[in-house]
Amino acid sequence: MTKQTSRARAVVSDDKGKEQSLQADSRTAAVQHTRRPRLIHPVVFFFSLAVTLVAGVLVGMYRYEIYATVAPVFGIAASADSLDTKQLQQAYRELRANFDGELDDLALIEGAVRGMVDAAGDEYTTFFDAEEAAQFDNDMSGSIGGGIGAQIGIRDEKVTLVKILVDTPAESSGLKAGDIVLRINDESTEGFTTEQAVEKIRGEIGTTVKLLIDRGGKEKEYSITRDEITSPSVTKEIKQGIGIITAVRFDQETTQLVRAAAEEFQQAKVDGVILDMRGNPGGYLTEARNVSGVWLRDKVVVSERAGDTVVDELRSGKRPILEGVPTVVLIDGGSASASEIVAGALQDHGAATLLGETTYGKGSVQRLIPLADGSLLKVTVARWYTPNGQNITKTGIKPDREVKMTEEQIRRGDDVQMAAALKYLQ
Repeated sequence: MTKQTSRARAVVSDDKGKEQSLQADSRTAAVQHTRRPRLIHPVVFFFSLAVTLVAGVLVGMYRYEIYATVAPVFGIAASADSLDTKQLQQAYRELRANFDGELDDLALIEGAVRGMVDAAGDEYTTFFDAEEAAQFDNDMSGSIGGGIGAQIGIRDEKVTLVKILVDTPAESSGLKAGDIVLRINDESTEGFTTEQAVEKIRGEIGTTVKLLIDRGGKEKEYSITRDEITSPSVTKEIKQGIGIITAVRFDQETTQLVRAAAEEFQQAKVDGVILDMRGNPGGYLTEARNVSGVWLRDKVVVSERAGDTVVDELRSGKRPILEGVPTVVLIDGGSASASEIVAGALQDHGAATLLGETTYGKGSVQRLIPLADGSLLKVTVARWYTPNGQNITKTGIKPDREVKMTEEQIRRGDDVQMAAALKYLQ
């Protein structure tokens, strides 16, 4: 038994040794395997490299075509078309070779882009260089920068000072509402839009701007020093039991300010509301939709069409604070774009009475497209229509109750339109 046991132990010991030996061989094989990586066949390697290089070249050559194909899937407008710029390049080379003077390449490029955009023939499709784009952004945020503190509009096709802000250079210089601006820095304002006039009047803080003013047939020149002007897009007050909201533009804070005013009026239990949008040149389309939603519950505010195709339809929200509250909307020839959208929506749905004068008539929608160097394109992308299907381009929106203001009344501060609105609601 002892011999057999020892012999058995020996066998077991021998088996264990074999197992350990096999395990060691396996580990050695594993180590050897990791130290001998699998090699890619040279033909496969060069074929893969060639495919990668060809794909890179094709993507580079046809990147615009690829982008134009993929972008619409994500709702982005894109085009693969390009212009033949041979004539432009030839003109540049001849100019560079023959011009007697210094040339600024950046100015030449921006001039070429501006000329191309202007050639589209649409007054609302414009190009802003980087500086102009920054100023536009400031305008829409309420930080005007260097200005004089006057609200500008177009009356009878003339650039007119609609409102003078208190404690501003315009007020201290003696300018008055109703003044007609004939010239800005010796440049005639004939044919100017509101935006063009504003752009010419604004400038760096501390610099001066010259305005030739016509007041009651008498001309006088004013030299005004620009200053920092900060103006909220919305102001409010309660007068004779009527809540008055004055909206001078539609920027990113307009909806918030209008809703805050509406909540205050609701708590005060006003008898009615006046929404004053006279001289309001417009702004963001979404803000117009949201402001309309202060009066309208889940209603169509505006539809956009490209050609005959409806590309979008914007509806109001479902929290109309002033739903059913008697409302008058004040409009005039300076009310344009987003302000016309609000006026048209409230009129078509019977939520307000429009009082004043026919609006400007801007029935198109623009999209802001940032460019790589900080410049900006503002491009007309569609036409907009009121809920009843009316496009107001050139014709404007007619008030339900026409009340005109004369230049003399404006100069005297005799606001007969506001007086008529107050009387209507009382």
